[in-house]
Amino acid sequence: VNPKRQVSSYNLPLANALFPELVKAVFELEETLSKEHTLKQTDGKTLLEHSKEEEQRRPPSSHCAINCNAQFTPHVDSGRGSGQSLSMIVGLGDYIGGELAVEGSMYDIRYEPLEFDGWKLRHWTNMYQGERFSLVWFTPAEFSVDAA
Repeated sequence: VNPKRQVSSYNLPLANALFPELVKAVFELEETLSKEHTLKQTDGKTLLEHSKEEEQRRPPSSHCAINCNAQFTPHVDSGRGSGQSLSMIVGLGDYIGGELAVEGSMYDIRYEPLEFDGWKLRHWTNMYQGERFSLVWFTPAEFSVDAA
């Protein structure tokens, strides 16, 4: 959980205390990606590109899921991320394959961030070989700017 976005009624996860440098680095990476990349966004059919302009930047997320060698089957997000904003995902590591499928369209996310609505759009991981990490930033409704 991003300590800068914490709401008082929410206890920080143990990982925040155990790995504070990692938490800091993960949310700094989100900020860097949103500043230095032309962000791509999909609705499952169309690929849009965001401007790097200041007013167009992605707002900081409250959460980030870190996945190591995970291969997800088709699903829509559920659980703790209830009512989340657009997710941003990026793949890291030494792997081939592993595209993110969103509603059947394939996106190479290796070192290329992508925004999509994981609550509404069915998505999954294609087969891959090697070591693959993915970072998924999101903000549940309870952490939205209006709620905080």
